[in-house]
Amino acid sequence: MASLWVRPTRLDEIEALPEIERSADTLFRTVPGLAWIADAPVLSVSAHLEAVRAGTSWVVGDSARPDPWGFLCAESVGRTLHLCQLAVCRSHQRRGGGRLLVQAALDWARARHCVALTLTTFRDLGWNAPFYAALGFQVVDASRLGPRLRAILQAEVAQGLASHQRCAMQLSLVDDLLWQDVD
Repeated sequence: MASLWVRPTRLDEIEALPEIERSADTLFRTVPGLAWIADAPVLSVSAHLEAVRAGTSWVVGDSARPDPWGFLCAESVGRTLHLCQLAVCRSHQRRGGGRLLVQAALDWARARHCVALTLTTFRDLGWNAPFYAALGFQVVDASRLGPRLRAILQAEVAQGLASHQRCAMQLSLVDDLLWQDVD
C-alpha cells in the first residue's frame, strides 16, 4: 500500500490542478439533476496561483507516483480560513487524501490563530456535508449566516445550484464562537 503525503502546492503544479478538479467532478454524473456540474467551469489557474502565493493551497499524493492527485485551495478572510475547493481525482477517492488536505488547512489555520474554518457545500451528498460533519464541521443555520457566507451561497445559486441543496459549514477553533463572529 502506497503511503500518502500532503504538502503546500508548488508553482509548477498549478497547471495540473484544473484537471484534478474535472476528474473529481465526474462523480456528479451519478447524481440526478447535478450531472451538468461535471462539465461546468472549474477553479481558474489564476485563482490557484493566488492561493499558492498566499500559502493556502495544498496537494496530496502517494509514494506510488510523484504527481499530486488531489488539492485543497483556501482563502484567509480575517481570522477565518475559508475552504474554497477540495478535489481528489476520481480514481483516488476514498483513500484518505481529502481528510489529509483538510487537516493541512486546519493545521495552517491553528498556526495562525484563526478562529474557524468555513466552507459551502452540498447538504446531502455523502462526499460533501456528511464528509465535513465527520471532520467536526457544523452546518450554519441560514438565520445565523453573516454577509460573506450568505453572498457565497447566493453566488452559487446564481450559477445554477439549488439553494435548498446548499449549506454553509463551520469548524470552530475556539470555544463559544458565534457564527457571525467569523463571517
